[in-house]
Amino acid sequence: MNDRTLSVRDLNRATLQRQLLLRRDERSVSDALGRLVALQAQVPNAPYVGLWSRLDGFDKADLTGLMERREVVRATMLRATLQVVTAEDYLRLRTSLRPALVKAMRGFMGKRAEGLDFDELTRAARELLAERPYALGELGEALLKSYPDRDAPALSYIALRCALPVVQRPPGGSWGSGSSATYVTADSWLGAPCHDTEEPEELVRRYLAAFGPATAKDVQVWSGLTGMTAVLKRLRGELTVLRDENGTELFDLPGASVPDRDTPAPVRLLPEYDNLLLSHHDRNRVIPDAHRPRVFRPGGRVLPTVLLDGFVAGVWKTERQRSTTRLTVTLFTDVPERDKEAVTEEAARLLEFITGEPGHPVELRTES
Repeated sequence: MNDRTLSVRDLNRATLQRQLLLRRDERSVSDALGRLVALQAQVPNAPYVGLWSRLDGFDKADLTGLMERREVVRATMLRATLQVVTAEDYLRLRTSLRPALVKAMRGFMGKRAEGLDFDELTRAARELLAERPYALGELGEALLKSYPDRDAPALSYIALRCALPVVQRPPGGSWGSGSSATYVTADSWLGAPCHDTEEPEELVRRYLAAFGPATAKDVQVWSGLTGMTAVLKRLRGELTVLRDENGTELFDLPGASVPDRDTPAPVRLLPEYDNLLLSHHDRNRVIPDAHRPRVFRPGGRVLPTVLLDGFVAGVWKTERQRSTTRLTVTLFTDVPERDKEAVTEEAARLLEFITGEPGHPVELRTES
């Protein structure tokens, strides 16, 4: 047991450092994704913005090229949601997430999945996908031939988001692609099968490297898996154990650094659903409780956010107006003029990245 007690600001700076948000990093996109494990990608453009906020000189073609070369995939992973992840990590980690995917899908589908043999559905879906790629809707219609009494959307959703390891074939999932995508089996696309172990120890270590120090509940929120207290108990001898200000145990990798709480944290604009906001049970290390209702919206939406001094301080959005795209930032409280200037400058840089050209307007608002 390490006798150091970590404050909320300590945890904030540690998490920002591991998320490559204290300064723009110079590593490659593949290396960055390996560090982050994955970037949430329900919205195809979101991981591009997430990488732009984290990497020096990032270009949209950097990620798209990796997807086209099959080195990065868009697939269902953490919390049964679409993520962008390296092909290597997909093959290494996907099987260990299967229990969480099955549990999430049975819970989400409810009676529509009642009595359904997921292994049998996997075989049926694999046979179809061996013939050609399928879109979500058309796979459900094809599966109805084997399951005439079932619901087609439920069949396709379970097959492609849970039962069978599949990835989206580019251009699906790339910048500007929208919601249309076709799916192929992971082993046919990547030329190798997923690792066959469901043991989660490697997944836990990777989580701590990307989001620690953290609790067992934090790991469970990030991964969707249960039983993490027992896993951390098994790993305890090889981990550093710390405490937060409430006396709660925090686990970390030996030698992992925790920057000084006064380390400067630059303004960052993060995309919707960024994993920084979704990967801890106690999210006060990045977003004060008072601000959560402004960011976590009905229907499971998580708005794009503004980090100021390392913490969520506002939201942002873009709107197309004739030949112009406007980026509007809404801060939750009034801040000093120098901070407003820093937010406006970073927003202008992001807008240029999004549109591919300078000169589009930025508007800064403060909630009353």
